[in-house]
Amino acid sequence: MKRLLAGGLILSCSLAFGSVLAAQDKPPAKEHTMTGCVQKGTSADTFVLTNTEAKGPKTIGIVESKENLAPHVGHVIAITGTDVPAKEAESAKPTPPKADHYMKVTSIKMVSTTCK
Repeated sequence: MKRLLAGGLILSCSLAFGSVLAAQDKPPAKEHTMTGCVQKGTSADTFVLTNTEAKGPKTIGIVESKENLAPHVGHVIAITGTDVPAKEAESAKPTPPKADHYMKVTSIKMVSTTCK
C-alpha cells in the first residue's frame, strides 16, 4: 500500500513539474538579418522581400515592422528581425503576402536604391 501511495505521489509531482515547465515562456527568438528587394504586398500596408540571397527563402513576408518600409519599395534593404511561424503569420492582421519565410522586422539598413 505504501509503495502504491509513494508511486502515485511521485507520478503526480512529475506531471505537475512537467506542466509548469511547459507553461513557461519560450526563450526569446534569435534575431537574424536577410537581404532583398522591398515590394508592396497585395493588401494595403503589407510588404514582401523578393530577390533574396541565393541561400535561403526566395520571398520573405513582413508580418510586422518597427520601421516604415513604404519609402523603401523598389530598394534593396537588409532587414533584421525574428522568424514568425507560417501558421501564425497567415493568421495575422493584416495578413502578409504569401511567402516562403515570415519575419517581424526590428531594423533595416539600405543596401541599394534600386532592385537588380
